[in-house]
Amino acid sequence: MNIPAYPEPRGLLKGKTVVVTAAAGTGIGFSVAKRAAEEGATVLISDFHERRLGEAADRMSAEVGSRPATFVCDVTNQDHVDGLRDSAIRELGHVDVLINNAGLGGEVSVVDMTDDQWGRVLDVTLNSVFRTTRAFLPAMQARKSGIIVNNASVLGWRAQKGQAHYAAAKAGVMAFTRCSAIEAAEHGVRINAVAPSIAMHPFLAKVTTDELLTKLESQEAFGRAAEVWEVANVMIFLASDLSSYMTGEIVSVSSQRA
Repeated sequence: MNIPAYPEPRGLLKGKTVVVTAAAGTGIGFSVAKRAAEEGATVLISDFHERRLGEAADRMSAEVGSRPATFVCDVTNQDHVDGLRDSAIRELGHVDVLINNAGLGGEVSVVDMTDDQWGRVLDVTLNSVFRTTRAFLPAMQARKSGIIVNNASVLGWRAQKGQAHYAAAKAGVMAFTRCSAIEAAEHGVRINAVAPSIAMHPFLAKVTTDELLTKLESQEAFGRAAEVWEVANVMIFLASDLSSYMTGEIVSVSSQRA
């Protein structure tokens, strides 16, 4: 199937402020930050890699016409996460939308997996969502307004060998999304997540074998991986008023056969 045309902006986030974690590079994080800016939002992007973060901001400036604010943040460090929150409030005034995109994968069997490998993936992929939500949610609740969008994965539901740590972390993101959403709903804040199957970008191609990528793409009904902006589109929908009745939901972004 041919890749559809890149979407025209519709002003879905006009006047909103958006923070995106792990937004450097070429993956979903950068794409959703760019789409947010295209839809009218004022954006702050963060990443632990300072050089790539600056390059991402420069690229957004060139492609969108406005340069986002930036903050170097290691999401495994609570002091960094609190600093991100404080910087966002200084730069943006308040945060309407938080997009938790940080995640870390890797392929290793359970019997060969070390405690460090297990712990690192869970810390980046699951614990970071807890840390950032805990940091940003109080101000949203005080304002009786705010949206959090988390990045999960279909592996939170489905099995794939070598992915026990990543799948466990993403299943945790799903459960955390549901439970935190119920708490936040009392204060007018919505929390949802997307669960992509496979979205193609250069970093994924670098760390994944061609054989595995071909196999994963063959499992998709469209016979191809998603473009990163196709996943970002759904995150933008969840961040917009069009999804006003949705909270605690995990939206699968895939074309896998049921």
